[in-house]
Amino acid sequence: MTRATLDKQPHEVASMFDDVAANYDLTNDVLSLGQDRRWRREVARAVDARPAQRVLDLAAGTGTSSLPFTRAGAYVVPCDFSLGMLREGKRRHPWLPLTAGDATRLPFADGVFDAVTISFGLRNVQDTDRALRELYRVTKPGGRVVICEFSHPTWAPFRTVYEEYLMRALPPVARAVSSNPDAYVYLAESIQSWPDQPALAARLQGAGWAKVAWRNLSGGIVALHRGTKPR
Repeated sequence: MTRATLDKQPHEVASMFDDVAANYDLTNDVLSLGQDRRWRREVARAVDARPAQRVLDLAAGTGTSSLPFTRAGAYVVPCDFSLGMLREGKRRHPWLPLTAGDATRLPFADGVFDAVTISFGLRNVQDTDRALRELYRVTKPGGRVVICEFSHPTWAPFRTVYEEYLMRALPPVARAVSSNPDAYVYLAESIQSWPDQPALAARLQGAGWAKVAWRNLSGGIVALHRGTKPR
């Protein structure tokens, strides 16, 4: 079993997600107390996919996050660098065009997507700024980005309780439901070390995105960041 370290070597992160692919969606549902379903609904609303639009769903894992876009009539490309996740996704959703790809070197031409989105995957990329630039590159002028990522609760007492849950309660729960509980220790540590909401917004702006804004979900446990590529 693999546990990645916080320097986020790509082969370690990919191998770690290979290990947890089979039970990944179930584990997330348990660990988030069902909140991940609400978060993904909010992502779908923010992306606002329309018929015939092209949507890139990066770090799509098994493709579960891509299904709302297909139901909206968009052409969605689920992309992930974990082959284990993609194999599990292909078993579940054989009609999806699941694609292997690295967020820092996306296998797509310039300006081909109307919308690009990544949920709970950006903090696992070794070079965040390069990934944001790559998302910008493959988006059409006037297109949009939606990033859903764990963040930092804004109310200090709640933040303390949440951090205690991450480091004390999450590992034993993960041991009960995950095929690789050590992976969830890494995930908890990566959440704590991730930039807060204003810092990530600044990095989006630095990559060229305009009209950058964010909205907190579940008290800031998760933040939904948005931006537009200038025409």
